[in-house]
Amino acid sequence: MKALHVITGLGVGGAEQQLRLLVRNLPVECDVVTLTNPGAVAEGLVADGVRVTHLGIQGNRDLAALPRLARLIRRGRYDVVHTHLYRACVYGRTAARLAGVKAVVATEHSLGDSQMEGRRLTPGVRALYLASERLGRSTVAVSPTVAERLRRWGVPGPRIEVVPNGIDVDRFRFDAARRESTRRRLGLPQGAYVVGGVGRLTAGKRFEVLVRALAELPDDVWLLLVGGGPEENVLRRAAQRMGVADRVLFTGERPNGPASADGADGLDLPSLTGAMDLLASPSAEEAFGLAVVEALAAGLPVLYVSCPAVDDLPRDAAPFARRVQGGADSFVRAVRQARAQGPGPRSAPEAAHHYSIARSADRLMDIYTAATLGVSST
Repeated sequence: MKALHVITGLGVGGAEQQLRLLVRNLPVECDVVTLTNPGAVAEGLVADGVRVTHLGIQGNRDLAALPRLARLIRRGRYDVVHTHLYRACVYGRTAARLAGVKAVVATEHSLGDSQMEGRRLTPGVRALYLASERLGRSTVAVSPTVAERLRRWGVPGPRIEVVPNGIDVDRFRFDAARRESTRRRLGLPQGAYVVGGVGRLTAGKRFEVLVRALAELPDDVWLLLVGGGPEENVLRRAAQRMGVADRVLFTGERPNGPASADGADGLDLPSLTGAMDLLASPSAEEAFGLAVVEALAAGLPVLYVSCPAVDDLPRDAAPFARRVQGGADSFVRAVRQARAQGPGPRSAPEAAHHYSIARSADRLMDIYTAATLGVSST
């Protein structure tokens, strides 16, 4: 079987890094097309031996890109076309059908209650999404929560499949020596209590809540923000204004992959996660909560506002994950309580193992097989 993955961009983000991890674990030949921005994850895919093509679309209404993508699909003789993220789903589904490929699968990574990938859920966005959705065979939701949102949006239930995001649990396994080395590289003082935040530095992630909370916490508490994005300067100014700039570390984008291009300075995502004492996720609207699951795999206690990945499981699957409601004051209290409880065993709970990438790849293969045969996989 031969599959083509079409994605909107390949900068560092949850969906993009999930695609790379998935391609590593699927037992089929995979190529990748990015509509825009062949960034760090594209470099990682190429290092893995994956062929990556940059389509170079010019804006949201570049209709000339459709025949180019259709020709590429036709030449590649792909059995399955798998699209990821909104623009790629609209372009990719349409081009696949123009190329005569009927086994079209799409993954919905980032559908919230009020936004999709940062864009407001207007009637026009919904209408275009649903029109292109009918051109595919199956729409994959990364959590039961997203599946329910798709049903409410108008996607027929029988067309929706749930395949959770997956992680490589072993890569996040706690390593005491790696932790100490990473903390030295970061310049953290001995005994610092490190609260981590992982994700794109955008307004929707609400990392300013953590900056405000830090101002109310003891001086030996530090904030480690892993990610890049348009809000970085806003967060830096907020930290300066609140007098905590010397206790906030920004690492920039950190691809999650084992290739040499990723974390060549020794500060890859698993290393940075291991250096933390607690992960805080203040985002109020998540489709899955990948950073939370990765932190659980590292044995960290977690405070989160929204995380379907945890909420969809029995409570005892993630005993050190706690839901926090409210703003900075709530995080101040929760961090104090977590710290007072002392460090846990730093072992991965059942929730982390539940979301193993091998399980997700196996489930997706069932969907690919069903799509090529023209039947439901459920």
